Amino acid sequence: MTITPEIVASHGLTPDEYKKVLDILGREPNLVELGIFSVMWSEHCSYKSSKRWLRQLPTTGPRVICGPGENAGVVDIGDGLAAVFKIESHNHPSFIEPYQGAATGVGGILRDVFTMGARPIANLNALRFGSPEHPKTRHLVAGVVAGIGGYGNCVGVPTIGGECEFHPAYNGNILVNAMTIGLAKADRIFYSKAAGPGNAVVYVGAKTGRDGIHGATMASAEFSDDSEEKRPTVQVGDPFTEKLLIEACLELMESDAIVAIQDMGAAGLTSSSVEMAGKGGLGIELDLDRVPVRETGMTPYEIMLSESQERMLMILRPGSEEAARRIFEKWELDFAVIGRVTETGRLVLKKGGETVCDIPVGPVSAEAPVYDRPWLPQPKAEPVEAPTAEPIDALRRLLGSPDLASKRWIWEQYDHLVMGQTVIRPGGDAALVRIPGTNKGIAAVVDCTPRYCVADPTAGGAQAVAETWRNLTAIGALPLAITDNLNFGNPERPEIMGQIVGCIEGMRWACLALDYPVVSGNVSLYNETNGQAILPTPVIGGVGLVEDVTRAVTIAFKGAGETILLVGETKGHLGASIYLREIAGKEAGAPPPVDLEAERRNGDFVREQILAGRVTACHDLSDGGLLVAIAEMAMAGDVGATLEVETTPGFLFGEDQSRYLLTTREPETLLARAQAAGVPARVVGRTGGGALTLPGGRAISVAELRQVHESWLPNYMSGH
Repeated sequence: MTITPEIVASHGLTPDEYKKVLDILGREPNLVELGIFSVMWSEHCSYKSSKRWLRQLPTTGPRVICGPGENAGVVDIGDGLAAVFKIESHNHPSFIEPYQGAATGVGGILRDVFTMGARPIANLNALRFGSPEHPKTRHLVAGVVAGIGGYGNCVGVPTIGGECEFHPAYNGNILVNAMTIGLAKADRIFYSKAAGPGNAVVYVGAKTGRDGIHGATMASAEFSDDSEEKRPTVQVGDPFTEKLLIEACLELMESDAIVAIQDMGAAGLTSSSVEMAGKGGLGIELDLDRVPVRETGMTPYEIMLSESQERMLMILRPGSEEAARRIFEKWELDFAVIGRVTETGRLVLKKGGETVCDIPVGPVSAEAPVYDRPWLPQPKAEPVEAPTAEPIDALRRLLGSPDLASKRWIWEQYDHLVMGQTVIRPGGDAALVRIPGTNKGIAAVVDCTPRYCVADPTAGGAQAVAETWRNLTAIGALPLAITDNLNFGNPERPEIMGQIVGCIEGMRWACLALDYPVVSGNVSLYNETNGQAILPTPVIGGVGLVEDVTRAVTIAFKGAGETILLVGETKGHLGASIYLREIAGKEAGAPPPVDLEAERRNGDFVREQILAGRVTACHDLSDGGLLVAIAEMAMAGDVGATLEVETTPGFLFGEDQSRYLLTTREPETLLARAQAAGVPARVVGRTGGGALTLPGGRAISVAELRQVHESWLPNYMSGH
């Protein structure tokens, strides 16, 4: 086949990129070779627009065993154990085919984690949908939630936390970000770097089909009105096969058979073989006739670019092949020796006795173009006037709004208790799972505030990191590290590239100030349809450690007669707030400033008081401010409160950062300790009764709050 400019363009390569391919090969590629360059140089696989900026993020620390560049990040949690975690996007597939798109997103991130030798112990997700009024939104919510639940529940890993928001900016491009945390022995981490020329290259798992071909390329392009036609590029998942694959891989990992291992994710057999060889500075030769396939007549191009699920590629030590084969056959999975490691530094593919691809590995894996795209800083937001509203009415409207309404309808479809180690369930600040056989626990949360990021990307990026740190701290966890999922529009537009640059800069500041390194992540660009970009959405997944899970606290008021303390300074910031959007209909103003020194000081103080047993409940303040947070604590504990506060909109609903609400039976002790630590703290009320009562006697019952809070999403999904 002659490679025409149209064929090159259909593979997502620019004329300059194709010229670079010609320079590398010294000849025209054939279609298989073009397909391999296309997926490996796609935005999804090569990060060519973001790599320059990602290098600025802090990725090391005393607990970091493995930072970015592998399948997942690894941090030391003591006692010879490590937490392995990563977050990944499946945005484009989930918009086209919500059930399978979301399900295979969960399957893919699980593989990233158990590839490293870790048993998955928890899943989380961050979901963003379009306006509830949009005709597709209800269908997309139903499909995505069913897909996440269907896969995670069947594979037997609890889904312990997440977030879900709605905004018209996601009408044409939803976000589905899936995160997995696993547990491994710190001295038994498995990597993907090929070694040992002559070693066998082994394919294990499910058979290869035609699903998912060009998935990585699709994920690196904008949508248009004909996106529905891309349905064939969405993979199909089978969680029962994945469960068998987890058990077979972990069983083989008990031996010394594995030299390197890589899951077949985006770009399938291409990315796994090229990345393994590239990291080892070696070559790989594959016989495609040996690849287990489930469809007849598959071409080399289809075999290499298929993104069929539940597949892994391994390099095994000489002589271990038969023992490994027995394990995979016991688990009823395919096992095939499909090639060998070579010293040539080339990827050589054979089919039917003929060489169908012969290209250098190094340039394909390491010489993808890296762009320094032009970018524009975000214009400074103008100050904004916030209207005054009757506080109880405003609270009612906020708690029943799509973003703040209870997401119970979602998380009750997920099995969050399977494995029997979940200590803190969804619905609070952070979730918590016990490490089996110990009293230690791993805490986790996902967070982002896109309306802050669009108003001021640098402040928004810093705030997303700080909020996860605060969420972990609020249950008594020591924050360890983050994984990030950077979701943005088209980086070829300078204003979008400016959002990317600003958010990464803010994340960097916050990670450095909070000793909270980035150990893994994913970049998802071109999230736009017909030129309409999503809001900048740098989702942060935070992981923390609790040394004794019996000391962790939740957001729920525990009983009557306790003092409610507000920790942190309140200036009443209403710019870019939920209050401004829901009450005044304005998306305007600058987001609240992020004072990272205050964040660190206040958080360390709160954590110390929790671990000392002086705090009975704790909740960080974020969307909706003080009154929304108190209402959430009251509903969680089914206990009311009488408040002693100013009733201005700024005090009740402002979203100033670095703040926590605590309940305690020792207010004098806590206030004295706060003063000694230089931490602002004041009494704002007492728990008790069945209502929230403001100064002047205005009140609303906890039962009514719950009815408003819990009813929006079930009513919406049932069409009421």
